[in-house]
Amino acid sequence: MEEIKRIPYGVSSFVEVVEQNQYYVDKTMYLPLLERQPNYLFLIRPRRFGKSIFLGMLRAYYDLAQKEKFAARFGNLWIGSRPTPLQGAFQVLYMDFSRIGGQGEGLAQNFNDYCSMCVDNFASIYESYYYPGFVREMKEQSGFRNKLNYLDMKAKETGARLYLIIDEYDNFTNVVLNEEGEGVYHAITHASGFYREVFKKFKGMFERIFMIGVSPVTLDDLSSGFNIGWNISTEPIFNMMLGFSETDVRAILQYYKDAGEHNGDVDTMITEMKPWYDNYCFAKASLERDPKMFNCDMVFYYLRNYMNYGTSPEQMIDPNTRTDYNKMKKLIQLDKLDGDRKGVLRRITEEGQIITNLATSFPAEQIAKAEIFPSLLFYYGMLTITGTDGDQLVLSIPNNNVRKQYYEYLLEGYQSEKYIDLSNLRTIYKDMAYHGNWRQSLEFIACAYKNHSSVRSLIEGERNIQGFFTAYLSISAYYLTAPEVELNHGFCDMFLMPDLQRYPEVAHSYILELKYLPAKDYESKGGQQWLDAVDQIHGYAQGPRVQQLAQGTQLHCIVMQFSGWEMVKAEEV
Repeated sequence: MEEIKRIPYGVSSFVEVVEQNQYYVDKTMYLPLLERQPNYLFLIRPRRFGKSIFLGMLRAYYDLAQKEKFAARFGNLWIGSRPTPLQGAFQVLYMDFSRIGGQGEGLAQNFNDYCSMCVDNFASIYESYYYPGFVREMKEQSGFRNKLNYLDMKAKETGARLYLIIDEYDNFTNVVLNEEGEGVYHAITHASGFYREVFKKFKGMFERIFMIGVSPVTLDDLSSGFNIGWNISTEPIFNMMLGFSETDVRAILQYYKDAGEHNGDVDTMITEMKPWYDNYCFAKASLERDPKMFNCDMVFYYLRNYMNYGTSPEQMIDPNTRTDYNKMKKLIQLDKLDGDRKGVLRRITEEGQIITNLATSFPAEQIAKAEIFPSLLFYYGMLTITGTDGDQLVLSIPNNNVRKQYYEYLLEGYQSEKYIDLSNLRTIYKDMAYHGNWRQSLEFIACAYKNHSSVRSLIEGERNIQGFFTAYLSISAYYLTAPEVELNHGFCDMFLMPDLQRYPEVAHSYILELKYLPAKDYESKGGQQWLDAVDQIHGYAQGPRVQQLAQGTQLHCIVMQFSGWEMVKAEEV
């Protein structure tokens, strides 16, 4: 009987996966497509989308020193019966720039030391293809650039074909940009900066280059020595090259069900996962052609919990992604956001989308521009392509996993200005969810809004109120807080959709309509506004989609009316 494959959660080594009987989703059918592209390729994908394991597969396939292991590693994969002429044809220099750290004057030395170590290791692997003593002579070369020059000379003498693979090409520079500032970053990526100088050498000596990362920023700043056409990040033929399709996820779940590792219903499991991990699209032309993609690590996180405990995880967001969240927060520099970018972030959080042009590359100095900001969020996986509007793209929050991160950004911003003890709020949310006692929760948030001086200093209005309520309602475990939900030919301000998968005892759901008037207008216009809001929310409640979202719970329609920053009326209608 065949041994059941282990789940490769958190594993980034292709060789480890295939040699240690772990589950691998075959992506080798993309190898011939990649070979038909220009020789210098660059791909951006969000974190935890299988980038490192894909590069490991490239390395194992093209590496001359691993050629004899092709049948064992690739025999059961798509490429196993269709090898290309380039299989096992290269000496591969592999580097992972996420391993480089340091600060200040140590940056250049750390970069040099790591890269020198990689070239020395290369010499050890391929010495038999050169001559005895090749490793010793390589180690005698002083510094990474000298080692590269030496390798270039010897490779040309022997006719060696060189392939450069770089994982996390932008990690080092992203750290520099956020911890050292734009001045230090500019110094190493421009003019005669050490990072730029090394990249200029790469193009001339390697026959093929494949680099992968999460942001195009460094690419743009380094690109004067390269043909920018090698960026394949938004090419439709590579839209599904990383991540899992629903077909992939279904096959994974069915494999482990057939093996007796879980007894869950596959359709039900996929239905539960889709709102949290699915819906990524990276190319405009793929909107109607390709299925949406799942985040790989999140799928394995869910499955592992299901196999261990017979149920979905209590926290649908993997706690280990907290590191990613903190990195993301630094990269978008939340604590230093200017007013325009704060406005973009708030609008995306409140509306769930933004209409914009997607920048395929941009230098670090343009990150501060509000029009560039949505593109940066797209590359980090915080937005995805969901539609078109004329010649522009509709970029939307892809799923609940990411939506929760936006809510946390808002909440952290509010909490940093005026801290509120959230433990009591979480307690009264339970009463709201289980018993329908909504008033205490909503009045608590309204009071916090009134007392929050930084909010009052902003432009008053429904959007401002809605953002505040969204942030604080999002900490409720019992609901998925969905702003701007389309119901019966209109968009309600907020729908609190019960999470019955994890909390089946929840008995109540809510439509919230938040209305605002300047204090000077409330006396003359407040009455009519209230009547209009009641008609509006009743119309929403009659929509055919409402019962689907309410999932059999008792639906409450709540109208809240604000005069300036003070709530003057809140009723169930």
